[in-house]
Amino acid sequence: MKPASPLILTINGGSSSIKFALFEAADSLQRILAGGIERIGLTGATLRVKGSQPQDNFTRPVSATNHTVAVGALMDWIGERLGHDALTAVGHRVVHGGPKYSDPQLITRQMVEDLRQLTPFDPEHLPEEILLTEALHRRFPDLPQVACFDTAFHHDLPRVARVLPIPRRYEAQGVRRYGFHGLSYAFLMGELSRLAGVEAARGRVILAHLGNGASLAAVHEGKPVDTSMGFTPTAGVPMSTRCGDLDPGLVWYLARAEHMNAKQFNEMISFQSGLLGISETSSDMRDLLDRETQDVRAAEAIAVFCYQVKKWIGSFAAALGGLDTLVFAGGIGENAPPVRARICAGLEFLGVELDDKQNLANEGVLSASTSRVAVRVIHTDEEQMIARAVCGKLGLGTPIQEGNPHHATN
Repeated sequence: MKPASPLILTINGGSSSIKFALFEAADSLQRILAGGIERIGLTGATLRVKGSQPQDNFTRPVSATNHTVAVGALMDWIGERLGHDALTAVGHRVVHGGPKYSDPQLITRQMVEDLRQLTPFDPEHLPEEILLTEALHRRFPDLPQVACFDTAFHHDLPRVARVLPIPRRYEAQGVRRYGFHGLSYAFLMGELSRLAGVEAARGRVILAHLGNGASLAAVHEGKPVDTSMGFTPTAGVPMSTRCGDLDPGLVWYLARAEHMNAKQFNEMISFQSGLLGISETSSDMRDLLDRETQDVRAAEAIAVFCYQVKKWIGSFAAALGGLDTLVFAGGIGENAPPVRARICAGLEFLGVELDDKQNLANEGVLSASTSRVAVRVIHTDEEQMIARAVCGKLGLGTPIQEGNPHHATN
């Protein structure tokens, strides 16, 4: 039996995981529960759920030999918990929309074929995301599914920021700067407007989404001006295992020196580089901060990360003609005061001054009273953006905000 209020499942498929959240769309979006299936395709796969009811807080082993099996295990549990016809719709985070897709779209057979053609753009994410949509369609053929594209926020970048300096003929093939973390950036801009006012959100804003994946975006008058990620999510600042920007001549050097082919090179820059590559021990910033006084490699990984983020802030301030607001978000941006402090140190010439106590306390406003630039921490919520998009696309109403922003799943 269908529930009185629409229930929306959001799906975020990674290379070896599925994150999900379940929302009730009444007068406002209420997050009922959230969780994920981890270690897909590996031994020891688990289903983790967190919610407000006692039965919704557990971690248990599941069979998850691939994404199709994993999403089946998730739907089995949702069926047991809520009933097999409980869902109203599913919203998917789709990392790459290519040149064709930007706005949220109902997933159709034609779209799936289009996304297949885009897999060379994003071979790490798109194949699994396609498998998830197909598995759900086989199980629930009448259940609407909506794709929400992580490139959408940056779709209308100014041409000077969008065009890559390679032979022009590649642009016709869709090769351009796309940018990612768009769902996060859209949410952050909405929250900035709510917290600081419309004028602040229309000012010169730099958003720093710093997590396992890390990127920055420059925004002016509410519109994207530039972003650090490029054609793929590998570009920009160093990340947990991604390298960020590199001299492209390194491809030719490694091909000659180590007989490295393109696939091996992509494996290295995507999964063996960044914080992990420099530290040689961990891709997790928390581990590195714990070890930095005893391990010079950990200290150097942190230093490189902070230095590169600082450089991008400076370059985006130049592109914006100044800076009014700097926002930190993501796992590192929201929870690592030492990293924020090191990034901001030396940016006084831009008007950035942190209040040390507020920074250590992870308060919403980090800037000192004398700072010309407002520095904020905003908890990002990609799942809520997906749920909102589904509501809007299917005419379920578009709840402005989540009913309980301090819910245990946040």
